[in-house]
Amino acid sequence: MEERIRKIYRLASPCRLCPRRCEVERSAGQKGICKTGLNPRVASYGPHFGEEAPLVGRGGSGTIFFAYCNLKCVFCQNHDISQQGHGYEVSVEELVEMMMFLQARGCHNINFVTPTHVAHSVAEAIIRAREKGLKIPIVYNTGGYDSVETLKILEGLVDIYMPDFKYWKEETALKYSIAPDYPSVARAALKEMHNQVGDLVLDRKGIAVRGLLVRHLVMPGHLDETREILRFIAEEISRDTYINIMDQYRPLYRAGNYQEIARRITGDEYKEAIRYAKEAGLWRLDKENLFRMGW
Repeated sequence: MEERIRKIYRLASPCRLCPRRCEVERSAGQKGICKTGLNPRVASYGPHFGEEAPLVGRGGSGTIFFAYCNLKCVFCQNHDISQQGHGYEVSVEELVEMMMFLQARGCHNINFVTPTHVAHSVAEAIIRAREKGLKIPIVYNTGGYDSVETLKILEGLVDIYMPDFKYWKEETALKYSIAPDYPSVARAALKEMHNQVGDLVLDRKGIAVRGLLVRHLVMPGHLDETREILRFIAEEISRDTYINIMDQYRPLYRAGNYQEIARRITGDEYKEAIRYAKEAGLWRLDKENLFRMGW
């Protein structure tokens, strides 16, 4: 485990933690596109009840929201955190204290939100927390823009991977997140995640203990990409993939500058996305959105 910590810190400076590979010397205070030094910034932490049902249960998901992000999504609903960096810098020791506090509060898991750019600190914190008695599962909640090299170091440390799969087309990823390689990166990342943890496994109470949970946000006018993403998940990951097809898109942050996405999705668009999932053979659809839509 100590060698694993050393290995992932070597990826952090010069930084190659994520696919952008900025190669800035974070240990010397330099900052790349994620605007984060060697220490992470935390926006908030606590029990969270707005996640998928298998993560929440009665005790909530123990979320730790990191500030900044390696993506630049123009429609980000948490742009004050992901783009403006709302939060405060913490040490690994403080991260461990947060994790132990959340376990003591009765949370069902530790849910690291947007951890990709601080994976080195996350990996060390997991190891140190387990040495202190942390037993609940670790959730790695990402935007899907993750390096396979970094993910391989995390194998055995992360119990539940929860990536987004946002785009299928390079031009879309470039336009809205300044990441034209996002589609190929996300496909490789999902395959690696699934290889590590498999399909989502629930305990007798319906609480997730291990596996892959994928999120896909349906965007206005981009149902063709939704269809390809769902087909890929069914054919190249697993038809037993637990997936949350989300209808929560709102034209927030800078989305109003892009006419084609400056609106919410319609009910018909969401129903079409669900139909695509079922056509592809996906059946483990998160029920929360379906209930809200009256299905």
